[in-house]
Amino acid sequence: MSATTLRAEPFANGFCFGEGPRWHDGRLWFTDGPAGVIRTVDDSGRLEVAIETDRPSGLGWLPDGTLVLCTLLEARVSFATPDGETVHHDLSDLAWSTNDLVVTTEGRIYVDLYDRTESGGIAGSLGLVSRDGAVRVVATDLATPNGLGVLPNGELVVSETHGRRLLAFIIGDDGDLAERRVFAELGEGRHPDGLCVDATGAVWVGCYDTAEFLRVRDGGEVTHRIDVAGGWAVAPALGGADGRDLYLVVNETTHEKHGRGESAGRIERARVDVPGVHQR
Repeated sequence: MSATTLRAEPFANGFCFGEGPRWHDGRLWFTDGPAGVIRTVDDSGRLEVAIETDRPSGLGWLPDGTLVLCTLLEARVSFATPDGETVHHDLSDLAWSTNDLVVTTEGRIYVDLYDRTESGGIAGSLGLVSRDGAVRVVATDLATPNGLGVLPNGELVVSETHGRRLLAFIIGDDGDLAERRVFAELGEGRHPDGLCVDATGAVWVGCYDTAEFLRVRDGGEVTHRIDVAGGWAVAPALGGADGRDLYLVVNETTHEKHGRGESAGRIERARVDVPGVHQR
């Protein structure tokens, strides 16, 4: 069965490079690493700066409202409490960079950990971070882990960018990850980036270098597709009043320009039939 093609409409622009979108407290939040800020967008598409911080990447919230964020090109996880206090935790004994993160409804924090191999590549793993900044590696040997989400059945799902697939793990009672399996093979040429999960357990994922967002079911069936012109399809988020607004973060850049911090970001929005599940 062929995938249904959906159209997205312009929603917001005027930032550099967006990542890590999350719907929280009636607004879309996302990071703009090269600009050193976390931004929010209201329903009219108006941008505001929520927090200034160096190279933010992934976002999430603890049950008490504390914002959790991690840093790109540095291994750091930070906690920003609602009263304005921010505490940083250095994870450089385990990695040279973090990237995306997700917070479960129980308050467990899973984060991408990147380390360098002897050949100059990236060795990827996943860490479980506690509120005091302690971290335990819970999955290894990943081909660049990226977007993270929690499925309705409680499994952790992760984009394996250079594996060209999505993986799923069972989360144990102690937070350990077990029974790694392939959720979906995306095929040659597709490199998954950010993702979000809907209420049926399907995953919306951005394939940045093929300029498309896909809705993928467990097993690999692609049910819906959204093409974006003139940019990288970086990350989606489901939100809005009924959870059926799909926000698509697109960045117009190249690998060379991105390395110099040069990009023009925008957000598009589409309506979908299945709402998202709450991701902190």
